[in-house]
Amino acid sequence: MMTSVVGVRFKEQGKTYYFNPNGLDIKLNDKVIVETVRGLEFGTVSLAHKEVDDENFQNPLKNVIRIATKEDEVKNAENKRKEKEALVSCIKKAEEHNLGMKFIDAEYTFDNSKIIFYFSAEGRIDFRDLVKDLAAIFKTRIELRQIGVRDEAKMLGGLGHCGREFCCHKFLSDFQPVSIKMAKDQGLSLNPTKISGACGRLMCCLAYEQCGYEEKIKRVPKTGSLVLTPLGQGTVVSSNILKEEVKVKMVDKDDDVDLETFKATDVKVIKGVSEKNAEDNIDELKQLED
Repeated sequence: MMTSVVGVRFKEQGKTYYFNPNGLDIKLNDKVIVETVRGLEFGTVSLAHKEVDDENFQNPLKNVIRIATKEDEVKNAENKRKEKEALVSCIKKAEEHNLGMKFIDAEYTFDNSKIIFYFSAEGRIDFRDLVKDLAAIFKTRIELRQIGVRDEAKMLGGLGHCGREFCCHKFLSDFQPVSIKMAKDQGLSLNPTKISGACGRLMCCLAYEQCGYEEKIKRVPKTGSLVLTPLGQGTVVSSNILKEEVKVKMVDKDDDVDLETFKATDVKVIKGVSEKNAEDNIDELKQLED
């Protein structure tokens, strides 16, 4: 059975959550008030009415309460202003408690029933006394949420190696798994400083073209393979995955070494290279992965 839903985002590049439109005439980019597990929230419609199979939802969908009014928009803007003040107060209190916490952001729920403070830290932090102080100041529920380095970069933003704004901050709504194997498949230097983002983890953009590389890799002989070419037998010494070309070390009758470049379609593998031998030892770089 299909259900009509709308997608709502609470942050500009945040994740899209599905809600029951509740019979309302909701359009793309409308501001709406929705019911969530945290209470009422102010969000933006990122996906207009869409039919989705009921099997995709384990729990009943929460409802869109209403399309936001002018008063709602004013209240949301006021919450944004208060969040900045709350963050400053929280940082001061944390310093008083001498806690090794780096506060990134503060977030009020729309109905002001809770304030969520996001922070990063090395290891676990006992912040119970800090929560008590903050609750006494703001007279509402307090939640301190520890986030990882990738989430920190997404919230703060900045410029990457390419000179453009961080992908995670600009347009990525979710983080995708990124591995060292992707960098290796794409022929990139395995120097951590060249394939890591400002967050210290592998750059998200390594995943963008990986599917294309994986398809091409299937058609290109691995380095070290013995191949038959139009000019005779030789050994693959390097490859250009994007061009689907291989450079082959040829040995003529006088045993003089010669290098020739061939299209992958023009060579036939006589003896391949096992996957185990083809993979370099990259264990020391695994810490860059999540």
